[in-house]
Amino acid sequence: MLQDILQDYQIILASGSPRRQQLLKELGINFAVRVLDVEEIYPENLTGKKIAKYLAELKSIAFDLNELSEKSIIITADTVVWQNGEVLPKPNDRKHAINVLQKLSGNSHEVITGVCLRNSERLVSFTSSTKVWFKALSEEEIDFYITNYQPYDKAGAYGIQEWIGYIGIEKIEGSYYNVMGLPIQMLYSELINFVK
Repeated sequence: MLQDILQDYQIILASGSPRRQQLLKELGINFAVRVLDVEEIYPENLTGKKIAKYLAELKSIAFDLNELSEKSIIITADTVVWQNGEVLPKPNDRKHAINVLQKLSGNSHEVITGVCLRNSERLVSFTSSTKVWFKALSEEEIDFYITNYQPYDKAGAYGIQEWIGYIGIEKIEGSYYNVMGLPIQMLYSELINFVK
């Protein structure tokens, strides 16, 4: 079991996301949360999966190697919403959130999470991708969601586990938890391999 394998390790989740913290907690392993302020800028030539992986690694290498031991594992992650060759970011205001949700309405998009595992010896990163289909959303539905849920901290301006996910998402192809921000099944397998 992963809990037994990791009992001698110090696990650090470098994310302030309550959803990522909840998902990792559900794996039953002990971890500390430590967030560094990292400017999330990536090269313009990157697309989709490469952006998510780049940003996860960027957050990881911000940690000083001298602070890590072989028995420390830092977990960093970044989720991007990718549609028609562009990233739909976290909205910075109400108007922006409306614009993003209108792009998702009646269309499909890809949710990609990059995850990086790192200790003093090595760095391993991977990505998970989920395709999501939204029904056509009415102006009233978009307005209600933004007013009541204020999704300004969420890539693509929505949380699948919230009201808009219940009424708006027709189907997904891939990991549900990846859309929440952490592909937990893949992370479980990767952690086991990382400490072998």
